[in-house]
Amino acid sequence: MSRRFRLAFLTAVAAAICLGRSSAAPRPNILFLLSDDQRIDTIAAYGNPHVKTPHLDRLAGDGFNFRRAHCMGSMHGAVCQPSRAMINSGRTLYRVPMDLEDVKILPEVLREAGYATFGTGKWHNGPKSFARGFALGKAAFMGGMSNHLQVPVADLAPDGTLVNKRTGEKFSSELFADATIGFLKGHRGDKPFYAYLAFTAPHDPRMPPPKFLAMYDPAEIPLPKSFMPQHPFFNGWMTGRDECLAPWPRPPEMIRSQLAEYYGMITHMDEQIGRVLGALEETGRAKNTVILFTSDQGLAVGSHGLLGKQNLYEHSMGSPLIVCGPGVPRGSSDALVYLFDLYPTVCELAGAELPDKVEGKSLVPIWEGRAESVRDSLFTSYENCQRAVRDQRWKLIRYPLINKTQLFDLKNDPDELNNLADDPAQADRVAKMTALLEQWQAKTDDRQPLTSENPQSAEIDLTGRPRKPDPHQPEWIVRKYFGDQ
Repeated sequence: MSRRFRLAFLTAVAAAICLGRSSAAPRPNILFLLSDDQRIDTIAAYGNPHVKTPHLDRLAGDGFNFRRAHCMGSMHGAVCQPSRAMINSGRTLYRVPMDLEDVKILPEVLREAGYATFGTGKWHNGPKSFARGFALGKAAFMGGMSNHLQVPVADLAPDGTLVNKRTGEKFSSELFADATIGFLKGHRGDKPFYAYLAFTAPHDPRMPPPKFLAMYDPAEIPLPKSFMPQHPFFNGWMTGRDECLAPWPRPPEMIRSQLAEYYGMITHMDEQIGRVLGALEETGRAKNTVILFTSDQGLAVGSHGLLGKQNLYEHSMGSPLIVCGPGVPRGSSDALVYLFDLYPTVCELAGAELPDKVEGKSLVPIWEGRAESVRDSLFTSYENCQRAVRDQRWKLIRYPLINKTQLFDLKNDPDELNNLADDPAQADRVAKMTALLEQWQAKTDDRQPLTSENPQSAEIDLTGRPRKPDPHQPEWIVRKYFGDQ
């Protein structure tokens, strides 16, 4: 037994004793907080002194942190949609329909297990699945993105239809927090609850309320360590919507300004999380509530010359993941986990039967000290143009359309800046990692060839290509970046 494993085991035992866990303990309530497009390095407690997240810091300090949590990827530019489908199905990318039809989703399982289920915020996977999963729903948003002051929302009627369709009357994060607070304060009876609060922040348009934007001076915000004016080669998705939110080469001052807006959105969301946690305390149910916080995936915001999440670098596929509550010790793990591992994790916590076809792995054994990991490697995928595999130290990214490979030593190069794929000393490692990638493809039904017979050119230079306005952006953001053009 390794020293780290032994310490984790003793910590879990001590926590269980202190918290009085027993087989007779009531089933916990579950509060699931899901942000949108939030990088793992945008929590102050995770070592970023430039962002203000006091309430997430408290959760991180009181809970267990999975520092290597990942989205598996996407088959299209709206990465949020398959990510949320995987989270709510426990299935891998190529085995889950985006509308979650004919899938036993997590809130549905909990509802059948006797939980009162409530949902609010972004549900990117169709109204029918939302109605199957939740008995109660308020201010539900069925789309992918929206002006945060004009979010189209609806409530769930007892017959499962969406009613009271309207434009949200306040900022999205406040609107969804209000709905959750209303549920928490109105919940009655002995049933445990499952409350799902899915923010649309900090997804663009990044338009934080003025108070929160004023908290951040762009001149004082450092660029990411992996900032580049342009991505050095064609990755298969260079000019999609997300990538057109700044011109090429990326102006450092504009990236700093976007980071200021991004951080402002996160800080405003953090304040709303604080309001929800405060309401939970007021109800007297906090001591028997497990709180989950994560994001559907990360975002580049200037890293590697990219802006969006349509890439397989760690800044875009990684997410923060915190579990806090009864029986969960303080601590952290570098275990390689997927966001869809939360499905079986919640089922284990709730004592709910795990449906067939769930592919995630419960994370409970990790914080209880019974296991150090649930898998030895991770596979990520984007459209037909990017595939990657990583273990605890090494990561290989393959670009099939251009027959290019990257190899990174994440231990010594966590920002993925030094490509070792062409180093003759790494030839065997490249071959082994490529074989591992093919194994992952086979076991997840990914049929994309890793080599093109007629590859596209890897050369691309977007210098001088202008930024494009986005129709979702409010006029003040368009004026800020475009002036009168």
